Amino acid sequence: MTLVRRQAPLCYLLVVYCVCHAQALATAELEYQPGISLLHELKYPADFEHFEYANPDAPKGGKIVLSTTAPIVNFNGARGPELPNAMGLGRTMDRLLIRTADELSGLYGQLAAGIALSPDRKSLFFRLHDHARWHDGVPVTTDDIQFTYDQMMAAVHGRVYFASWIKSFEILGPKDFVVHHRSTFNNSNLVAMTWFPVRPAHYWEGRDPNKPTLIPPVGSGPYRVADFDRSFVTYKRVDDYWGRDIPVNRGRYNFDEIRYEVYRDQSVAREAFRKGLFDIMFENDIRHWMSSYDVPALAANQIRQSTREVRKFIGAERAIALNTRRSYLSDVRVREALTLAFDFEWQNRVMRHGTQNRALSYFANSRFAAEGLPSRAEIEILKPFQSRIPPRVFSHPFTLPVSTGYGTNRNALERAHELLESAGWRLQDGRLVNESGEPFEFEILTQDQSMQRVLLPYTETLRLLGIDGRMRLVDNVTAINLLRGRNFDAYVREHLFLNPPVGELRNHFSAEAAGIQMGGNMVGVRDEVVDTLVEMAEQASSIEEISAIVKALDRVVLWGFYHIQINSAELERVLYWDKFGRPAGEEVAELEYLTGSSVRILDSWWIDDAKAKRLANLQE
Repeated sequence: MTLVRRQAPLCYLLVVYCVCHAQALATAELEYQPGISLLHELKYPADFEHFEYANPDAPKGGKIVLSTTAPIVNFNGARGPELPNAMGLGRTMDRLLIRTADELSGLYGQLAAGIALSPDRKSLFFRLHDHARWHDGVPVTTDDIQFTYDQMMAAVHGRVYFASWIKSFEILGPKDFVVHHRSTFNNSNLVAMTWFPVRPAHYWEGRDPNKPTLIPPVGSGPYRVADFDRSFVTYKRVDDYWGRDIPVNRGRYNFDEIRYEVYRDQSVAREAFRKGLFDIMFENDIRHWMSSYDVPALAANQIRQSTREVRKFIGAERAIALNTRRSYLSDVRVREALTLAFDFEWQNRVMRHGTQNRALSYFANSRFAAEGLPSRAEIEILKPFQSRIPPRVFSHPFTLPVSTGYGTNRNALERAHELLESAGWRLQDGRLVNESGEPFEFEILTQDQSMQRVLLPYTETLRLLGIDGRMRLVDNVTAINLLRGRNFDAYVREHLFLNPPVGELRNHFSAEAAGIQMGGNMVGVRDEVVDTLVEMAEQASSIEEISAIVKALDRVVLWGFYHIQINSAELERVLYWDKFGRPAGEEVAELEYLTGSSVRILDSWWIDDAKAKRLANLQE
């Protein structure tokens, strides 16, 4: 008995040694790289020094003041806490991977010094930077990775974006770990890894990592919280930031201080900007963009006004989702009639100063948008389903009536009336009724006050067809309850997709997602052809193959008239006081906004001392 007890640890150590040795051999055979893409060749080589849209010689210093509508109530850093995180908190926490702003799907390590994919694409290996550390000097290790992973998988966000494909999560050492896939890695899985803000395990020991807090936790990023109250937060640059000179950061994070001022009312914020109380104004309301900044400072070039076309998100900025679970909306002819009755050109001229473009694709403003007639590649993809999809998918390009923008689009309304009549609706005393004499009642929900100006004229047009159209402005709680129970006729939603869109197709179009209470498929698409095309897109291995499949999918769902798509993604509109330097290569960064996400273009700006002094002299 004693002999057995003495030999057991030796056997155990032998097993451990063999396992570790096998793992060491496996990882030794891998070729770690600073970046990864499954869709195209990486733009930046292994020895790259900085991103093209960053200036490595940019001076450090100065202060930038920005605005936010969100009060400063939480510094927890977790996704989905009961209170929103403070604006700008992301600058205090590094991520494993970041997605570049000038490649469709190029991902590069931030905390990760190297990434390697196994030959069978089932395992993704990470190696952390040796010098990565928290602001308190403690090294960043796989203990932090394991802690972050465990916390995310215990939350809804983690279960939605990770649990469906991660088979296991394995720690190989203090700086090495591997993620094992249930099948094989695709692009959407890699993008999900960019949503992995690594949190400090040692700091949260003995604390609740999911509870909102006003005590800023220790970070690992280029900035730390310096001061705050409910109306502002100030971040100061970390002088000894471990990652200052790694390639993905070089030339970025140039301001010594970043301050967010809280303005709950946009009218007050506009006035504050005009007075120079903060530096940059992002204007989403086209009415104010056109008329609210005609001030002397703009004429004197003290304020600059510019736009940027951003292709990070593609599709429809606004769309009216038609709930096919309603019996009368299950008829595609009715949905097409409702679409034809919407006069885009009129509302664009009257409400939007003619600045919008109509979204004629679910993936508008990208290479994935279906245009004209199907290509040969698209036809080959769609041919096996020919008997189950509308003939127009093959014979007609998807178009919608174009009006003059004045008066009533009679041709479109006549066609809409014909469709409704063929679907069993007829006019009776000026009202549209079905065979049972029930009137056609149609209510559109919206949470956006600005959409009232668009929807009210639309409901008036519907009355010309005999439809009792109504608009209803609802608060967030009411909207969530109605959407959760799918108890609505139509709902105004944003319908944008991350570019490339593969990772979001299942959530928006699959029959599986139609059964999820708050899933993205709120219109209730349930089509085996659509499900198959989604699966094909997820398994595609090249950008060309994905493009053809997604275009084919686009055609099928467009001719289903599930949404009344309004406008494609609008330009980013910005005004700023002229005291900044901007990198010469900034124009290539078309896949990212000035603010937001983990790669903010604004983080590549800097204070130009000559411009700042000139501006200060003019303001005296």
